[in-house]
Amino acid sequence: MSNSDNNLEKILFTPGNKIYFIGIGGISMCGLAELAKHQGMNVFGSDPNKSNRTYYLESLGIKVNYQQVSENIEELKPDAVIYTLAIPENNPERVAAKKLGIPEIERAAYLGMINRMFDKSINIAGTNGKTTTTAMCSLILIEAGLDPTVHLGAELKQFKTTVHAGSNRNLMVSEACEFGRSFLHFYSTTATVLNLDHDHVDVFPTMDDVIEVFADFVALLEPNSYLVIPAFDKNISGMLNSAYKKNPNIKGNLNIITFGYPEDRFEGREPDFCCEDLSYKDAYPHFTLSYRGEHFADFELKIPGKFNVDNAMAAIACAYLNGADPKSAVRALANFTGAEGRFTEAGFYNGARIIADYAHHPDSVKLTIEAAQNFPHNKLYAIFQPITYSRAKGLAEGFAESLAYAENPILTEVYDDRET
Repeated sequence: MSNSDNNLEKILFTPGNKIYFIGIGGISMCGLAELAKHQGMNVFGSDPNKSNRTYYLESLGIKVNYQQVSENIEELKPDAVIYTLAIPENNPERVAAKKLGIPEIERAAYLGMINRMFDKSINIAGTNGKTTTTAMCSLILIEAGLDPTVHLGAELKQFKTTVHAGSNRNLMVSEACEFGRSFLHFYSTTATVLNLDHDHVDVFPTMDDVIEVFADFVALLEPNSYLVIPAFDKNISGMLNSAYKKNPNIKGNLNIITFGYPEDRFEGREPDFCCEDLSYKDAYPHFTLSYRGEHFADFELKIPGKFNVDNAMAAIACAYLNGADPKSAVRALANFTGAEGRFTEAGFYNGARIIADYAHHPDSVKLTIEAAQNFPHNKLYAIFQPITYSRAKGLAEGFAESLAYAENPILTEVYDDRET
């Protein structure tokens, strides 16, 4: 680590220093601001929109400015400024920080610096399922008494927020997003790639681009690190081969742990964590999990869909490799009803069950519809709001095919907070 990196870490993590978050109301930024507060920093920030998240931060004693003007920085003179990719260089607060020589750190780089503070770091990546898997893994570790620090991309009922500040510097768990190549800032002792699909078409025009950025992520691993991967994803082998070319030191020196089903094979062998006897009770999965041919535990999930069995296996693997026991995994998952916006049962309207899900990729849309079909119903309406124009255009055919699985698909206007 260079002297400049050491100096920056000293600025960011010395209790009492003033850290200013531009766009503090964002789902990730809100959590990072809360973690900074827990670490003893004096935290401030700005966001043009009032929200439940900004009100929550204010309840913690964090000053939130609802106008992004240069005076906020000039008067406070913070020790460092954190910003997101959505904040342009000509933002008045960034301009003021640059003029005053105040260090500016992009959100993902800041998160990467946080996870380097821990002895062990679990980063959970993949096109779909990151938030749910990160939540599951975190709750298993907490149930096992390991008390990790956690950073999520959604609120979790058990936390009442998006983060959990652990009591030690032993272990951190975070979801690792590929958008903007953010996860390339992260340090992992255990990494997971849940699945590989074509997404973020504005950044990754082709599937090969997606495979390459995940290969970059895996290539950052050090020898003897854990890599947890599905035995059933056809793109994983190509991604791994590319990672080995980028970092030859890890070829043959990674602890690769696979998860999947009895019919799956990875490099000719059965999955390490294997789901057996999968059945559904009232739409919820029940299954037996084996580990390298031996019985591990029996699980009853409180979230529907086979895709959540995949997520659960990855979460269990990551937690087990970092010290959690099978009984803790069983207890934690028996009480897990999902993260906010991930197949959330929002209630009933005129007798109709309302389910909200963040599904924003054709595959996740299809899987969400299939999971909903397991509930008793007469008619199923899928109301879909595409997120970003580039994704809606680039994946239009896939969305059409996925929505066809619902009897009554309804399309709303595109939601886009980062493209113009």
